Amino acid sequence: MEHATFHPAVRSFLRFAGHPLKFSLFLLWKLPSAWLAGVRLKQLEDGQCTTVVPFRWLSQNPFRSTYFACLAMAAEMSTGLLSMMYIRAAAPKRVSMLVTGMEASFVKKATGKTWFTCHDGAAIQAAIARTAATGEPEVLTVHSIGKSGDGTVIASFAITWSFKGKL
Repeated sequence: MEHATFHPAVRSFLRFAGHPLKFSLFLLWKLPSAWLAGVRLKQLEDGQCTTVVPFRWLSQNPFRSTYFACLAMAAEMSTGLLSMMYIRAAAPKRVSMLVTGMEASFVKKATGKTWFTCHDGAAIQAAIARTAATGEPEVLTVHSIGKSGDGTVIASFAITWSFKGKL
């Protein structure tokens, strides 16, 4: 597979994800819980993705912090959008993706916006390329780190994805 930034399908996905209205409608339609909680895409580029989740009434828990499930949604989205982008580049081969595991560590209370960044795009791209080339499933664990506005680590997630070739 050629470098993802030059692949037309990746460029198309980046334009779609970067369009505020189109991507917001996509979230509302496909991930309504994440949309309601305020999970949003902040940056998507070749190799990394950053999402954000606010602390607000719809994302809070009774302890005056962001509910762990909302943090998990933002972390998963930062890895899932990279996966979706590279799956587009595998065309015409069809590849499916599914979360098969997740581990999390919560370091500090999330009382404001939390930004989750995944830097594992190259590993995701390679796993999807192998699946597309061989048809064999690939399992990959990637990481997303959530930080507050001042850079304090709030939580870290290890999300395991399974990629499979589809007929």
